[in-house]
Amino acid sequence: MTGSDIAGLIAAGVFAVLVALLAIPIWKLGRVFDELRHAVREVSEGTTPLLEEVTTTVATTNGQLLKVDTITTNVSDASANITALSSLVAATIGRPLIKAAAFSHGVRAALAATSSGKGRRSR
Repeated sequence: MTGSDIAGLIAAGVFAVLVALLAIPIWKLGRVFDELRHAVREVSEGTTPLLEEVTTTVATTNGQLLKVDTITTNVSDASANITALSSLVAATIGRPLIKAAAFSHGVRAALAATSSGKGRRSR
């Protein structure tokens, strides 16, 4: 064997050791990728039912909101009707009632003044 043959064998041995040392991390990295693929699959399988449930919940909520919107529209209409009715009652009964109360107060004041002898003009 010549010197170049020995140097070639040493280089081949070093290269084999280098390949062996690099093979271990590459093999472990492959296992990490397998675990990552498995975790992504589990997350995907768990997310799909959740998304279907969220879709169902949103659809149900939209239906309930439509019902609430109908109720609030009816309440708003009823409130407008009650406001109009109270304005009507105030206009038809309120003014005459105020006049009657003022008249009865005046009559009471006049009767009280004549019975006690004190009036506005008496001195």
